[in-house]
Amino acid sequence: MHHRTLGRTGLRISEIGYGAWGIGNSGWQGASDEESARALNRAIDLGLNFIDTGLGYGDGHSERLIGKLLRERSETIHVSTKIPPKNRIWPARAGTPVEDGFPADHVIACTETSLRNLGVDTIDVQQFHVWSDEWVGRGDWLEAVERLKRDGKIRFFGVSINDYEPHNALTGC
Repeated sequence: MHHRTLGRTGLRISEIGYGAWGIGNSGWQGASDEESARALNRAIDLGLNFIDTGLGYGDGHSERLIGKLLRERSETIHVSTKIPPKNRIWPARAGTPVEDGFPADHVIACTETSLRNLGVDTIDVQQFHVWSDEWVGRGDWLEAVERLKRDGKIRFFGVSINDYEPHNALTGC
């Protein structure tokens, strides 16, 4: 397995990551929790050390399965998870106030839930599950993110962009 540095984080992650939407038991179904656990373990056995999940994947089910894996394995496994928008609208719509999606109290509460689901003290990479460039410099979400970093609850922060708006990755925060 090849590894590379994730952006400017300094985290050395496998070039292949495990996208954990499918193990959330919602949306994409078909694998039992036992099959999902076998697939996660096999991926780690093959050198994978990066898992991407989200609190919205099965209302935390995916995170809880990953938390079980983290307790059972001794390897360093980096986890990225995402905060769903409070208004539950995917993708973010133009003109939607950031307060509808990511008010500070929601950001903090979701992070605390993800920490419990994963069974960790710190999340490697926390992201907003949707993003709009209109939100730069607006709302109280940035203060919440800074507080979470300061308190050691998240190491790094990012945004999950809409697949048809790649320019957001270049102009966002």
